[in-house]
Amino acid sequence: MTSGFIHTKDGAEIFYKDWGPKTAQPIVFHHGWPLSSDDWDTQMLYFLANGYRVVAHDRRGHGRSSQIATGHDMDHYAADAAAVVEFLKLSNAVHIGHSTGGGEVARYVAKFGQPQGRVAKAILVSAVPPLMVKTDSNPQGTPRSVFDGFRTALAANRAEFFRAVASGPFYGFNRPGVAVSQPIIDNWWRQGMMGSALAHYEGIKAFSETDQTADLEALTVPTYIIQGDDDQVVPYTDAALKQAELVKNGTLKIYKGFSHGMLTTNADTINPDLLAFVRA
Repeated sequence: MTSGFIHTKDGAEIFYKDWGPKTAQPIVFHHGWPLSSDDWDTQMLYFLANGYRVVAHDRRGHGRSSQIATGHDMDHYAADAAAVVEFLKLSNAVHIGHSTGGGEVARYVAKFGQPQGRVAKAILVSAVPPLMVKTDSNPQGTPRSVFDGFRTALAANRAEFFRAVASGPFYGFNRPGVAVSQPIIDNWWRQGMMGSALAHYEGIKAFSETDQTADLEALTVPTYIIQGDDDQVVPYTDAALKQAELVKNGTLKIYKGFSHGMLTTNADTINPDLLAFVRA
């Protein structure tokens, strides 16, 4: 089991983890905003136990990666992922992304993964594509004022804002009768506060305003599209349902009552489904 840093052409240091047999099929994990590769702990241990090589990195400005001042956009996110893949010489990989990480996967596979045959399959979990923000061409999207509110709250008191997100809509802990886990909230907050306020601030624009319709249309590998219908962060009607329409070789599954953070709160259900798709 190894970890370390790679250096990008524009000077970013990207932290990565690489666990498991080098001869095994790689599963590459792409985390959501504003977290780190630690958010995939449960899935990485699960796939490792099932014989896979598991790789994950901290997005630039997030987690243990350097707090570089530039490149907080989907193109750089995908290029950084490609740099990790190239450094580790990964092939026949399954790329799985959650939320913003789903956008990163779509851009990476469309731009870097398919011509070289490096990608076997893709998985989009509660992912942001094709476009979150409301526009004339995307009338079902979330109003820009919501994302402006995120930016205002983050700039005013990032620690308080992150606590509110984790204890409320992210895991559905604001729903009546839902058992609240303080350790889960604390771990989300810990990951967020490790990263750069600038990266998180500019990342809001990246995940909400990047139109990835063309990325989804370009995907040809088998793609598993999953989301909960009680996702309060990324509405599934404007995300998973549209992804399934745009991806040529997609399989859609909607989980009733599951939240945006279902990979953590419902790992016992999600993990076997992910494994079944990878093995199929």
